[in-house]
Amino acid sequence: MATYTTNRLPDQTLFILTRMRKACRGNGILAKTTRSFCGAPPNNLPPLYPARTKSSVAKAVSVVALTVLAAVLLAGCASVGPGGVLPVPPTAKEATGPSQNGWWYARFVMNWPADKEPSWYIDPLLAHRVVSPVLDRYGNDIVLWRFHRRAARDQAGHQFSFIFYATPETAREVFAVLQANAMLQDLKDRGVIVRVSCDDTTTITRPNLEDTSDRTWSLPIQKSWPFYIMGVSEMWLNLIREVAGQVPSGGPPSNLDDALGFYRQVNASIDQMWRDEGQHAFLHHLNAIFGYEPLMVREKRPMNF
Repeated sequence: MATYTTNRLPDQTLFILTRMRKACRGNGILAKTTRSFCGAPPNNLPPLYPARTKSSVAKAVSVVALTVLAAVLLAGCASVGPGGVLPVPPTAKEATGPSQNGWWYARFVMNWPADKEPSWYIDPLLAHRVVSPVLDRYGNDIVLWRFHRRAARDQAGHQFSFIFYATPETAREVFAVLQANAMLQDLKDRGVIVRVSCDDTTTITRPNLEDTSDRTWSLPIQKSWPFYIMGVSEMWLNLIREVAGQVPSGGPPSNLDDALGFYRQVNASIDQMWRDEGQHAFLHHLNAIFGYEPLMVREKRPMNF
């Protein structure tokens, strides 16, 4: 007697097929008897489907097609053992757990004369011309990322930071590409950037999602905030791209002097958008996500947006 083997369908697939078979029988589409055999079926069995009208045949064909589609879809989604459907390999982000990732900082310190205001327009220049190419190249290997802008009369001064969560190997490659950027080198040669520092990648010192969040926050916010601020940073970078792309000349200039003037205008345009549209576009809709609940602002009074 011949032996036939087949891959076993997942349990949920068999359940769906059984339910569909019962439903078909209830509609008089399938025969009400079942037959099983081991090996090749005998030649003298009566036909499985009795004589039917054309409409019944059409129904039967439709049900069989739907049944096959359901089996394929469920089998494709399921993960079973040997002889079944192979599990889908995890993505690069899923394969690297917290023990393999860490937070890494690239810090750019700007020249800030004592009698001047901070050159805030350098930040969008760095984001667009130095960091953005890195994100385009290593975006699939970086789990989380964000920008940080600050200026205070202290040891750090005016500093722009690119902070990201990835493996040490990815961090080393990112830092190497950043340091080799031609525009960054021009900024350093001109004295606009006085220092660039990148973390040591030999040891992961910040392996947890919450390790760069404010310690005064509750732990759920510490762990969730990196996802929020990445979205904010990506939105800000896209604003830079959009505004820079509206220039009739066809793109940002490569000459450093022209680039500095160009990004001064870009930064001014984005600042104007923030003043005119930020209350509704950003704060109001953020407030809406939290059901328009008031929050305590720095003055310690409740406020909606």
